[in-house]
Amino acid sequence: MVIFVQYCNRHNLLSGMEISLGFSPCPNDTFIFYALVNDKIDTGGLKFQPHIADVEALNKLAFNRSLMVTKISFNAYLHLINDYIILNSGSALGKNCGPLLISKQFIPLSTLRAKTIAIPGEFTTAHFLLDFFMPKLSLKKVYLFNQIEDAILDGKVDAGVIIHENRFTYSDKGLSLIQDLGSFWEKQTNSPIPLGGIIIQRALSGSLAETINRCIYDSLIYAWDHEEEALEYCRTYAQYMDNEVMRNHIKLYVNDFTLNLNIQGKESIRRFFQEAYRLGKVAPDHQPLFLPDERIKP
Repeated sequence: MVIFVQYCNRHNLLSGMEISLGFSPCPNDTFIFYALVNDKIDTGGLKFQPHIADVEALNKLAFNRSLMVTKISFNAYLHLINDYIILNSGSALGKNCGPLLISKQFIPLSTLRAKTIAIPGEFTTAHFLLDFFMPKLSLKKVYLFNQIEDAILDGKVDAGVIIHENRFTYSDKGLSLIQDLGSFWEKQTNSPIPLGGIIIQRALSGSLAETINRCIYDSLIYAWDHEEEALEYCRTYAQYMDNEVMRNHIKLYVNDFTLNLNIQGKESIRRFFQEAYRLGKVAPDHQPLFLPDERIKP
């Protein structure tokens, strides 16, 4: 009886509250948040206002503290730990799903530091993994992730780091793999690749954050249970993407870690921070990284 009363009080307290929510138009994000932003699940009275943008644009919005909850590259989160905390649901981690370093012509690794390389954003995890693979590369140019292949083909850059669905299509354009940056991370750390997570402003931690985390969890469960329905929503943001590529994209980036980071996912993110300290990207920080989760031991 006490638990039920507490739930009702919390529900009434949060009812009607608007939550600004940032996520990308990529199929993995739209699949996760479909049910949440389309009133398919019980949100505890919360009203979510979606802000859909490229992940690097979302990174910059997070730096401005513009969104209450948002998708973030873990590379960007390195600099936002004092302001945001990671939710346990919604993250993108996995194996064999990392960014790829590609080129039009073969480039020996010994000459790579003299080459111009396109990256999909300064604060993307792809950029971090490039530095993890080969530190002190200085000739980099920032492009939107979906412009990098053309920049290589047009000779504007010598090589580039591709992410998302481009990993399924780059070879069709005559481009070649130099290094799988995700595989390099996995071999060096023996942990899954932490690409991006969902963060919430620390000032909102507590019952509100717990409710939002539960909403994301339930939204993903709904999408898995109503896959075709969710895929129709994904297609509205991926009209020019082949259906099979879209399905492969979701299968690759939406997994058990997305539902709940659990111990292995959290350890991978902690290792990411340790490597960032080693590379001199950030100073050590002792803020808790994760929203407490009573179902698992953090």
